[in-house]
Amino acid sequence: MTNDPAFLPAHLLSAAFDVGELSPSEVLEAQLSRIERHGEKLAAFTEVYADDARQAAASATDAIRRGWRIGPLHGVTIALKDLCEIKGRETKGGTAANAGRISTYTATIAERALAAGMIIIGKTHTVEFAMGGWGTNQRLGTPWNPWDANIHRAPGGSSSGSGVAVAAGLTTMAIGTDTGGSVRLPAAWNGHFGLKTSLGRFSVHGVLPLAESLDTPGPMTRSSEDAALLYNALQGPDPNDPLTYRPPYRDPLPELKLGLEGLRVGIMPDCDRDGVNSEILNAYDAALKICETSGAQLVQIKLPVPIKDLAGPVGNIIHAEGYAHYSHLVDDPASPLDEDVRARLASAKNSSARDYVLAKREQQKLIKAFHDAAANVDVVLTPTTSEPAPIVTEIDQTATPALFTRAVNMAEMCACAVPIGFSSGGLPLSAQFVAAYGSEPLALRAAWGYEKASGWSIPTPEGFK
Repeated sequence: MTNDPAFLPAHLLSAAFDVGELSPSEVLEAQLSRIERHGEKLAAFTEVYADDARQAAASATDAIRRGWRIGPLHGVTIALKDLCEIKGRETKGGTAANAGRISTYTATIAERALAAGMIIIGKTHTVEFAMGGWGTNQRLGTPWNPWDANIHRAPGGSSSGSGVAVAAGLTTMAIGTDTGGSVRLPAAWNGHFGLKTSLGRFSVHGVLPLAESLDTPGPMTRSSEDAALLYNALQGPDPNDPLTYRPPYRDPLPELKLGLEGLRVGIMPDCDRDGVNSEILNAYDAALKICETSGAQLVQIKLPVPIKDLAGPVGNIIHAEGYAHYSHLVDDPASPLDEDVRARLASAKNSSARDYVLAKREQQKLIKAFHDAAANVDVVLTPTTSEPAPIVTEIDQTATPALFTRAVNMAEMCACAVPIGFSSGGLPLSAQFVAAYGSEPLALRAAWGYEKASGWSIPTPEGFK
């Protein structure tokens, strides 16, 4: 693992802060220096709050030296996806149509990050309206996946800038949102961890919506332990979001380091292996073996439908709810939209209320069916994507990379994407541990167990040192 403070995971930075080996100001300056060197090409940020961040880091440094530390994330940097309102700051939601839109209040998850003593380093790029898994944005720019310095590859979406910022050492942690995979896809293609939380676990108050019945903010981090720490800091009931009173809460930290021993890990059905890149399948099989040798019991499961068959139905719900929000822009040919996104949302224009109600009824049946199918396991392990990050100019924008991720949203489950190696071309590969609704501690425990058993530590992208 690198000793560069810009790349250290939060839990190690936290320990270093406690003993005075590092200060928040030193870490921030290392990350701002990297933003200065690589920010233009990587294009992860819509805005960097350098002056405010320096003031916050200086205050945190002084407080920690005086013994006034308020928690394990005090002094740690975080980037927020450009869907999160911050009072007095521009929030565009990835669309040029919102240029100059200044927030009048602050999102609950941003307030909680600040209450934990975190330093908001800036806002990160997103696919327009968070409507897309590739990570592209025609109008505002597509972030550069740091694992290929020469060829512009997909950063994953829709939380594209957050994924790149964590991977490239521009921030220690980031927030994304996941409606059909938008935390896990960029985590997968950028080679780090991404936690898709249960619906209602994180407040969406002050987070620009795409599809409220599916939208879930989540941590993007350099380790599973970091994801658990950020989960603790940001979760919980919020009177401004009634859904936050729905899920039960369990602190993942007490059981995190129990690891894989004794867990029952469900194996993806063979039918879902079709069409998956061979290197991903090999890495997936190796990950299953690591689980087994670490004391987990591998269990064959039978799902009600192939995982990948749900990508389309979930997309229909997303398009319908998204169109309800943004039809005034989608239907106006003069609005400055990403035409790929316009086409996706416009597909819902002729859908009826009956179509939507039937889709939601079918979702309720599938929620029960998936939970019943997984009742005899603690987690299910699947690939996160079916291919490594593709070249941006070769992307088929009518397709989706969310073939394995959308089913988790449809079934109202939670999942943690974990790195499982690299392709022969040096691109990150990923799998996701999927757990039942409200079972983030199990998903994170499995992720931590795999991380430790595999000896994984996230390297520095060679082209962006």
